[in-house]
Amino acid sequence: MSKNQDQYMSTVKVGKKGQIVIPKEIRGMFDIESEDTLVIMADLKRGIAIQKASILNTIADAIFDGRGQEVMPYEKDEELEAYAKEIKKSINAEDKSTND
Repeated sequence: MSKNQDQYMSTVKVGKKGQIVIPKEIRGMFDIESEDTLVIMADLKRGIAIQKASILNTIADAIFDGRGQEVMPYEKDEELEAYAKEIKKSINAEDKSTND
Protein backbone atom coordinates (compact mmCIF):
# COMPACT_ATOMS: atom_id res chain seq x y z
CA MET A 1 0.00 0.00 0.00
CA SER A 2 1.33 3.42 -0.99
CA LYS A 3 -0.12 6.72 0.23
CA ASN A 4 0.40 10.46 -0.05
CA GLN A 5 -2.04 13.37 -0.17
CA ASP A 6 -2.84 13.06 -3.90
CA GLN A 7 -2.43 9.35 -4.46
CA TYR A 8 -3.45 6.06 -2.97
CA MET A 9 -2.75 2.52 -4.10
CA SER A 10 -4.11 -0.68 -2.67
CA THR A 11 -5.39 -4.03 -3.79
CA VAL A 12 -9.01 -5.12 -3.66
CA LYS A 13 -10.51 -8.55 -4.16
CA VAL A 14 -13.49 -9.30 -6.34
CA GLY A 15 -16.11 -11.11 -4.29
CA LYS A 16 -18.23 -14.05 -5.42
CA LYS A 17 -20.93 -11.67 -6.66
CA GLY A 18 -18.41 -9.61 -8.66
CA GLN A 19 -18.33 -6.82 -6.09
CA ILE A 20 -15.36 -4.84 -4.84
CA VAL A 21 -15.00 -2.57 -1.83
CA ILE A 22 -13.59 0.87 -2.54
CA PRO A 23 -11.07 1.61 0.21
CA LYS A 24 -12.04 4.28 2.75
CA GLU A 25 -9.06 6.43 1.76
CA ILE A 26 -10.20 6.56 -1.86
CA ARG A 27 -13.81 7.24 -0.88
CA GLY A 28 -12.51 10.13 1.20
CA MET A 29 -10.29 11.49 -1.58
CA PHE A 30 -13.21 11.63 -3.99
CA ASP A 31 -16.00 12.37 -1.52
CA ILE A 32 -17.80 9.13 -2.35
CA GLU A 33 -20.58 8.42 0.09
CA SER A 34 -23.13 5.68 0.61
CA GLU A 35 -25.89 5.79 -2.01
CA ASP A 36 -23.78 7.78 -4.51
CA THR A 37 -24.12 6.59 -8.09
CA LEU A 38 -20.85 5.70 -9.76
CA VAL A 39 -20.25 5.10 -13.45
CA ILE A 40 -17.78 2.41 -14.44
CA MET A 41 -16.20 2.70 -17.87
CA ALA A 42 -14.12 0.07 -19.59
CA ASP A 43 -11.97 0.19 -22.68
CA LEU A 44 -9.72 -2.68 -23.72
CA LYS A 45 -6.90 -0.25 -24.56
CA ARG A 46 -7.31 2.27 -21.73
CA GLY A 47 -8.50 0.06 -18.88
CA ILE A 48 -11.22 0.60 -16.28
CA ALA A 49 -12.26 3.92 -14.76
CA ILE A 50 -14.80 4.67 -12.05
CA GLN A 51 -16.22 8.13 -11.53
CA LYS A 52 -19.10 9.72 -9.65
CA ALA A 53 -22.12 10.14 -11.91
CA SER A 54 -22.47 13.77 -10.84
CA ILE A 55 -18.99 14.59 -12.18
CA LEU A 56 -19.62 12.83 -15.49
CA ASN A 57 -23.01 14.49 -15.76
CA THR A 58 -21.28 17.87 -15.49
CA ILE A 59 -18.84 16.85 -18.23
CA ALA A 60 -21.68 15.66 -20.48
CA ASP A 61 -23.54 18.95 -19.94
CA ALA A 62 -20.40 20.89 -20.89
CA ILE A 63 -20.06 18.85 -24.08
CA PHE A 64 -23.71 19.43 -25.01
CA ASP A 65 -23.23 23.16 -24.29
CA GLY A 66 -20.44 23.28 -26.89
CA ARG A 67 -17.59 23.30 -24.37
CA GLY A 68 -16.35 19.79 -25.09
CA GLN A 69 -12.86 20.88 -26.06
CA GLU A 70 -12.50 22.57 -22.67
CA VAL A 71 -13.11 19.36 -20.76
CA MET A 72 -11.57 16.87 -23.20
CA PRO A 73 -9.28 18.81 -25.56
CA TYR A 74 -7.78 15.80 -27.34
CA GLU A 75 -11.05 14.27 -28.53
CA LYS A 76 -12.92 14.98 -31.75
CA ASP A 77 -16.28 16.74 -31.48
CA GLU A 78 -18.26 13.78 -32.82
CA GLU A 79 -16.54 11.45 -30.33
CA LEU A 80 -17.27 13.88 -27.51
CA GLU A 81 -20.96 13.98 -28.37
CA ALA A 82 -21.14 10.18 -28.53
CA TYR A 83 -19.36 10.02 -25.15
CA ALA A 84 -21.77 12.54 -23.61
CA LYS A 85 -24.77 10.58 -24.92
CA GLU A 86 -23.42 7.38 -23.38
CA ILE A 87 -22.88 9.13 -20.04
CA LYS A 88 -26.46 10.40 -20.00
CA LYS A 89 -27.80 7.01 -21.13
CA SER A 90 -25.88 5.19 -18.40
CA ILE A 91 -26.92 7.62 -15.66
CA ASN A 92 -30.56 7.60 -16.79
CA ALA A 93 -30.59 3.78 -16.84
CA GLU A 94 -29.22 3.68 -13.29
CA ASP A 95 -31.76 6.29 -12.12
CA LYS A 96 -34.57 4.28 -13.67
CA SER A 97 -33.47 1.00 -12.08
CA THR A 98 -33.08 2.72 -8.71
CA ASN A 99 -36.61 4.13 -8.89
CA ASP A 100 -38.25 0.81 -9.90
